[in-house]
Amino acid sequence: MNKLIPIVAALALSACTVHRQADVTDVDSTSGIVRLTYGQAMLQNATTDSYIANSSATKQCQQMGYATAISYGQPVTTCTVTSGSLCMNESVTLQYQCRGIAVTPMPVGNYW
Repeated sequence: MNKLIPIVAALALSACTVHRQADVTDVDSTSGIVRLTYGQAMLQNATTDSYIANSSATKQCQQMGYATAISYGQPVTTCTVTSGSLCMNESVTLQYQCRGIAVTPMPVGNYW
């Protein structure tokens, strides 16, 4: 029984992984940059689905006239809530670069 206590304590204090949805927070159409952000609380290991994040960034890029979005750089983590010297909540920002030119089909009957 005494050997089980440290194992239970380690599991209770370990960080739990949670899934977060990254939302578009910043768009710069001049440079073709799209930033998506999600929150992460203390003692959590938040993750986001890279496929869904990439499709959200691509959709935003297509609204600006680009063809697709490509992830670049490392996620930028910023502390948003502090208590003394502890960071209680972090904001994680993913950056995407818009590439290519979106091709829009011509409407039927308007060729002349």
